[in-house]
Amino acid sequence: MNTEHLKQLGLAVIETEMAGIEQLKSRIDDNFVKACELMLACEGRVVITGMGKSGHIGNKMAATLASTGTPAFFVHPGEASHGDLGMITEKDVVIALSNSGETGEILTIVPIIKRLGVPLISMTGKPASTLASEANINIDVGVEKEACPLGLAPTASTTVALVMGDALAVALLEARGFTENDFALSHPGGSLGRRLLLHVADIMHTGDDIPSVSASTSLREALLEMTRKKLGMTAIVDDNNKLLGIYTDGDLRRTLDTNIDIHTADIQAVMTRNCKTTHKNILAAEALKVMQDSKINAVLVVDDENTLIGALNMHDLLRAGVV
Repeated sequence: MNTEHLKQLGLAVIETEMAGIEQLKSRIDDNFVKACELMLACEGRVVITGMGKSGHIGNKMAATLASTGTPAFFVHPGEASHGDLGMITEKDVVIALSNSGETGEILTIVPIIKRLGVPLISMTGKPASTLASEANINIDVGVEKEACPLGLAPTASTTVALVMGDALAVALLEARGFTENDFALSHPGGSLGRRLLLHVADIMHTGDDIPSVSASTSLREALLEMTRKKLGMTAIVDDNNKLLGIYTDGDLRRTLDTNIDIHTADIQAVMTRNCKTTHKNILAAEALKVMQDSKINAVLVVDDENTLIGALNMHDLLRAGVV
């Protein structure tokens, strides 16, 4: 088998699955709308079940729904017959996936689901199947053929079911008015969560970790403070800890280009007044924007009375995953 033939086999699979997805457009119909309405009205959770490859797709569907504002979980139909049906309540909605619509493990639990009065949505490849006829709503996810040349391994059929699941999840997301902030709350460990949930107060240096000197401090002592605190800058404050200015590594380079004697000069003679500051309650992502817009690598944190309460630099934002 040569290289070109392998490429052709791969392309044939993609074309077959694309054809199956293309057919889904006509199935975004009244049944799709009714399924969305049932899930939107659900006071409990959406319970998804399926055997084999359909089960894997069901697991992914449940995860996508749960992360986009629709509480959902997966129940294995085999385990459901041995106690896990107790996880389903009268306030739930069940989605059952079966390409044939005749999966024994699912049909076994259908009478119990119906006895509970739980709405049942089926996703099958056979609209005339037993499961489809027993369900309140059936969504057709059938394909003309599998990408598997034997026509046996679920390939195109599972892809189509996955796409339909995504269509349901996104339609519900939009209908619920689900936002980036909502998404971040369910993804606190992800990059989006870090950007939308972390505040300056969560990552800023405080107390003795803040580089700070008085206005009468010599430039030499100020440089030693910058070295000790390792933030690439120091704040200059008055006796009441009110911020007067800042001195940074960049300021030092500019000072060296002048005739100022760094051994005798006071820090107030070379500090930057009216420096950029931020507040502890703003998002760390907003502080990042301030730094990027001003082309600075560090910023001081003050309260409403201009009292110095914190400091952070670009490395802090990098460590926090905000950048």
